[in-house]
Amino acid sequence: MIKPRAATPTVKFIDTYCELYKDLFVEVRAYECFKYIHLGLLSDLKRKSLPEIAKIVGLKNEQGLHHFLSKSPWSAKELESRRLEVLVKILEGVEIEVIIDETGDAKKGKTTDYVKRQYIGNLGKIENGIVSVNAYGHYQGITFPLTFKVFKPQGRLKEGECYKTKPVLAAEIIKELKTRGFKIKLVLADSLYGESASNFISVLEDLEIEYAVAIRSNHGVWLPQEQKVRANKWRAFEHRRWDGKTEKRYIREIIYGRRRPKQYWEITTDDETVPAESTWFVMTKISQVKYKKVGNIYKIRAWVEYGFKQSKSELGWSDFRVTNYSQIEKWWQLVMSAYFLVSLHSDILHPSVAPVEEKFQQHGGWDAKKGWKNLLNNLRLILQPFLSFNLVKRWLEVFPIPQLSFGFPRLIALMNQFDCLRYLVYFWDELYYSSA
Repeated sequence: MIKPRAATPTVKFIDTYCELYKDLFVEVRAYECFKYIHLGLLSDLKRKSLPEIAKIVGLKNEQGLHHFLSKSPWSAKELESRRLEVLVKILEGVEIEVIIDETGDAKKGKTTDYVKRQYIGNLGKIENGIVSVNAYGHYQGITFPLTFKVFKPQGRLKEGECYKTKPVLAAEIIKELKTRGFKIKLVLADSLYGESASNFISVLEDLEIEYAVAIRSNHGVWLPQEQKVRANKWRAFEHRRWDGKTEKRYIREIIYGRRRPKQYWEITTDDETVPAESTWFVMTKISQVKYKKVGNIYKIRAWVEYGFKQSKSELGWSDFRVTNYSQIEKWWQLVMSAYFLVSLHSDILHPSVAPVEEKFQQHGGWDAKKGWKNLLNNLRLILQPFLSFNLVKRWLEVFPIPQLSFGFPRLIALMNQFDCLRYLVYFWDELYYSSA
């Protein structure tokens, strides 16, 4: 029996992370493409198209990458399952906050599965596009991807499929995460889900999960005739934006009759004029919650919205150029995987991350902060020599410059000393089977 050839190495930290999924790919070429696409998604390419990715990773064309998405026999579900298994093991029973959000992307025509004229929340208008319901996790300032479900509009359902609203999809996501072993401390969601009492809120209450959800200003509450509605005084709190800037916000509790486990809050930018365009209403069911905690939850929500925008703008969530949903799902799972790779480099999420050698931190562009975007910035610095060499190789064939031809590989070898996930990968089998 002929032993299969080893996969072509890329950049060490990419190769190390991808080892977690190697057994999911029966073809060596497929596994190589898996690594190449991670390289492309983490790069600073503005458009993560397959031709552009092929160019910067050193391939002659994008045909192999396209085959990987369209015909290679790997499973998007298995990839997600492995990623979530790794995450559950790393968390070791730690409670997390789960944020439910939806995103949509405008798409022309009707050839792409599940595309229809519909309201796209992040665009704020009705467009022809595809929408998904997504779940992200948050723990001590670090965000990480969990899962998603595509929304299938009426009129675009395939044979045997049934229509499900977005709140129903969100409830299914929460149930599945619980089944997988995630300990969910709190769920946050916007008003679409906050107003869905029977399909979403009731599920959280049945699962005994606390929540903080946005609601509309005209949200209805049953109240006996003799009871009154009253508003407590405004309290100021500091809202820290994703870019580090702080803004003053004001919060007050709205009490319907007597205090109940379910509480209602109003948050605004101006406690005197209470402008409608910058005033929000929140419903919580959190034990012994105070206004400061609600303010902190509000900050978490803003941070995670920012985090999801990063996965879209930085990692190419909407850059797929395929029309079949099975291929779109694969693309989205690859983006989720790349997002997870970045999150794993946080020692907050994963304490066994090997420390970064001081030499790397001497780079003028190195970012010492611990946010997700800061981590991505540093990983991109590590990728630069490998990707740059691929772009200039053909010129070096035309104009031989030995200093560059030999210097780049030396620099790449130095970059390969950056391998912060090595302990996680080396001991994964022991970690995985220890509780089996």
